Amino acid sequence: MWPDVVDDGPVERHEHARLDALQRDPYPHYARARQAEGLTFVPELDAWLVARDADVREVLRRPEAFSSANALRPDILPGPTVLAEMGRGFGGRPVVVSSDGALHQRLRAPIVHGLSPARVAAIVPYAAERATVLVDAFADRGSVDLMAEFALRLPGQVIGRLVGLDEADVPLVVHGGHRAEHLLFRPMPEKDQLAAARDVVEMQHLLDTYVRERHAHPRDDLCTSLISALAPGGESPTTELTLDERHEMVAHLQNFLLAGHLTTSALIGSTLLHLMHHPTQWELLCQKPELIPAAVEEAARYDSPIQGFRRITTRPVVLSGTELPVGAVVFVAYGSANRDPSRHERPDVFDITRPPARHLAFGYGVHGCPGSALAREQLRVTLELLTARLPGLRLAEERPVVMRPTMIHRSPEELPLVW
Repeated sequence: MWPDVVDDGPVERHEHARLDALQRDPYPHYARARQAEGLTFVPELDAWLVARDADVREVLRRPEAFSSANALRPDILPGPTVLAEMGRGFGGRPVVVSSDGALHQRLRAPIVHGLSPARVAAIVPYAAERATVLVDAFADRGSVDLMAEFALRLPGQVIGRLVGLDEADVPLVVHGGHRAEHLLFRPMPEKDQLAAARDVVEMQHLLDTYVRERHAHPRDDLCTSLISALAPGGESPTTELTLDERHEMVAHLQNFLLAGHLTTSALIGSTLLHLMHHPTQWELLCQKPELIPAAVEEAARYDSPIQGFRRITTRPVVLSGTELPVGAVVFVAYGSANRDPSRHERPDVFDITRPPARHLAFGYGVHGCPGSALAREQLRVTLELLTARLPGLRLAEERPVVMRPTMIHRSPEELPLVW
């Protein structure tokens, strides 16, 4: 997933402690920014914070003025030795999250098609089957780290099946995704960076194998569809792919796979955390499973797994009265918009009986998440299973829950539960 923008002012190591604190609990910062006049510049993010619902929607409606080119800018820029190791892999090309205009439409179209309502509906029974197997493994034990033994496993298995990966290859892809995130967003000693880079490169070479094999021998799977949509000449396998084409396709496939499991893992973990923090809500959900769809939406609104993305201005613009020159970086905070009292009544209250309202947990406009239906279905399956089988779930008191320091894939680091 190496981003196409890697040198635009990544956070220095000595500043990371301040960034960690903000990322573990960004909501006080959001509240101050929503109340301030104009936009607020946040040094830890090296960006103007777009915090109000109306302003977030305006940015997302204007991709021609607010480019996504810096959406995947890392917080950590690896050193030369690690960059050299990364150079042995594939990728480094714009992906759907970090592209604009015609290129974005070209990259997004096969994803939207591949995540059609029919395809999502077809994969749900498999998701339910895998979720049941995972719960069976710990149901009689009386305790579990739900992140490690469920939330970090189910989405990878589901997206791997949907794409058409061999089941034996899914753990390597999932592991590589987490290692890529650690490498680009967490400070680590160089030896640990090198180890993470090698894991990611191994994953990329595996995906390159899939790219070349599916191009030469198409199958009826999403992997083939993604590759065919990007390959010159469409589905014709008569022309061997160039190295540059392989780089583009691996980058695209990797981004799709990582987005497909990291975000959903975070959503599952955060949802169960907040239900455990509100035991009366959990008990109500167990008694009234018909509230599960509403609980899915409330959890996504209350603590969005993706708190936001950066954008960079392509022209001088005025937003909320703040003049922004060309090249100004903004952080478009979905998580803040979802707590905006002008849009949501009692926004800081977690309430699964809340009347439905449009939130921004899955983005908005041309960059709205095409996998939102699949994420919702996996969370629905999870809640149906756990409320029926383990209604006595509660947090393990001796192990406090700490949120991961990130603005993407926001979730507990661990989620120790007992029953």
